[in-house]
Amino acid sequence: MDIEFNDIKELYTRLEPALIAKVAELTRNGINYIKKEDVWNYLKDSKWRNANNLLLYQIVDDILNIDNMLLDNYVKDKVKLTRVTPNLDSEGLYE
Repeated sequence: MDIEFNDIKELYTRLEPALIAKVAELTRNGINYIKKEDVWNYLKDSKWRNANNLLLYQIVDDILNIDNMLLDNYVKDKVKLTRVTPNLDSEGLYE
């Protein structure tokens, strides 16, 4: 039975249980800052970028068997690129 998805959001929703399972595994291994969106983005940016006609079981396999260290490095590199600025809004400080 072939499963087809109308859009990427529908595919993401279908894959959420696998993404949640991967995040739970990472948490058990002491990596508690990686979220399901990080797993998705890493695979989408690296492994699936040029892939065509992937089957659902292949995508789930990629999610569950991702190299944790590569994922960790990806997330850390993304954080380094993110500029964090202080919230200097005074609302709530002097009330």
